[in-house]
Amino acid sequence: MPAASHQLPLIGGRISIDFANACQVPSNLAWDKLVIFLESTKIISPDRGAQLLGLREVEPQAAEMLLRKARRLGASSRLLFSAVVRKQKISEEWIEPVNEILRITEGHDELVQRGANWQIEFIARESGLEWLLAAIARSAADIVAAGAEARLRVCANPGCGLFFYDESRTHRRRWCSMAVCGNRSKVAAFARKHSSSGRVM
Repeated sequence: MPAASHQLPLIGGRISIDFANACQVPSNLAWDKLVIFLESTKIISPDRGAQLLGLREVEPQAAEMLLRKARRLGASSRLLFSAVVRKQKISEEWIEPVNEILRITEGHDELVQRGANWQIEFIARESGLEWLLAAIARSAADIVAAGAEARLRVCANPGCGLFFYDESRTHRRRWCSMAVCGNRSKVAAFARKHSSSGRVM
């Protein structure tokens, strides 16, 4: 069983965007990857991550139900974000998985002592696992509500498909990551330039 301490690359700039990127093929989202995502984004602690990794054996139905909801939320987020980027109409059907999670996450903030410090933590009214997806659903809802104002982009590399939130100074960011797709584009452009300049006329 993989350790939940493996971190996922978070390049989206918003938790829901990172989740949509992790769910490029939502049906392939595995329990281990979901737990690692929750830990990477600090939704859960490493200790809680270790507990959740073992939940698949202890409470398989609860784990499967959460995984199904996570896959639905991932698929929905990808459809919603594609529509936002392309300025297309959003279907109510795509909104439902987001609202489903938002509905069950009623609760309140409380001050909780952690060692010598106090932290504000959200205490969900429901005791189920769905609250683990609450921050993702809320983040997706914020992006959809922002509509045309949202600086949501999709990587300019046609073979990539990752989303990101453009917080660059000029709002002209093109790549999910300069280190990956941006670099590949520069290398390809350099190669094209030098192969065409090397031709004899």
